[in-house]
Amino acid sequence: MQHKHNTELDATFLDWPVHMQRALDLADSVLTAAPNPRVGCVLVNDGQVISEGWHSAAGADHAEVMALTNAGRDPRGATAFVSLEPCAHHGKTGPCSDALIAAGIVRVVIPMQDPNPEVAGKGIAKMEEAGIEVIMLPDFERAARRLNPGFFRRIEQGRPLVRMKLAMSLDGRTALANGVSKWITNTASRADVQRLRAASSAVLTGIGTVLADDPSLNVRRGELGLSEAQLLNNELNLREPPLRIVLDSRRRMPATAKLLSLDGRVVLYSTAGVEESELSENGNVDRRVAGAGDRVDLQTVLESLAADYQCNEVLIEAGPTLCGAFLQSKLVDELVVYIAPKLLGSDAKPLLELVGITQMSGAPEFQIVETQQLDSDVKLVLKPQENSGFAE
Repeated sequence: MQHKHNTELDATFLDWPVHMQRALDLADSVLTAAPNPRVGCVLVNDGQVISEGWHSAAGADHAEVMALTNAGRDPRGATAFVSLEPCAHHGKTGPCSDALIAAGIVRVVIPMQDPNPEVAGKGIAKMEEAGIEVIMLPDFERAARRLNPGFFRRIEQGRPLVRMKLAMSLDGRTALANGVSKWITNTASRADVQRLRAASSAVLTGIGTVLADDPSLNVRRGELGLSEAQLLNNELNLREPPLRIVLDSRRRMPATAKLLSLDGRVVLYSTAGVEESELSENGNVDRRVAGAGDRVDLQTVLESLAADYQCNEVLIEAGPTLCGAFLQSKLVDELVVYIAPKLLGSDAKPLLELVGITQMSGAPEFQIVETQQLDSDVKLVLKPQENSGFAE
């Protein structure tokens, strides 16, 4: 297999970066394909794009198969630009490497290998054995990884990517002193949160939030703010809602909780030795044990979500205690903070419960990686700084 940096491409192949970027953009057109990675494919023959494809949901055609199926002309002799190494194993669908071989593709261009042990290098080897030239463009590896950070985290580290959503006033408050929190942020921010949920494998909260707010934690299709074309493109992955995860150490979940009555599965994590409850008879509820003592073990929860439910990305929407616990356990990969231009006052509810910070040098620091204006609100995406108190 050859490796070619963009600066090494001669005049014959100067359009390769354009086609690879298009494959990445096609993959990015869907919210999620979990537990699979999002993948795009562009077929090019005689310098002309003859077809495109993308993986829209688990169980649906993979990007390569969609592109081959939709090709407006015979794909024999074409080059396939794929945003990740084509698979070589049988899952819900057949191997994409076999499909490319059978179609007469002569060259496959990828940005990187698939880290999944069932695939890693095997798709490349199979195609090369069949006479297909495989070329890697390593300059696109970082972009390929950005498309599927949760998939890579689960495969390489055994836990999902953890994203924490926070909404606050200018003075860092989340609710009035009387508990009223609707609505701190505006409609545009709430639509963005719906898209975050839709892109997540699971939405996680604590029993305190359930008892206080009785949330649904579902994806409200009408509030996504997507165009008709975007909704159509995400039709398959929107059919199955993300898992709803509740950390319920003492099994206090009421049978009347709103989230139990909605479509989709609910997973409740408690500690060992707690008595069973009437929810054991609810077919939509999974009960799991994560540690002993007073609190659920957060690391065990994440490992379970990766191993037992193949979760790629988990969105935390919880109260100040649980959010603070995840941060202090160094288990948060990304913060998404929505800031509303209003003040709630010093007696309002705080954003986080963090203790033990006694010096400014010990204050956890974050890197701002994205800033976005959402009407009157501001959205910040932050990652823990290396060597910071909250960095892994």
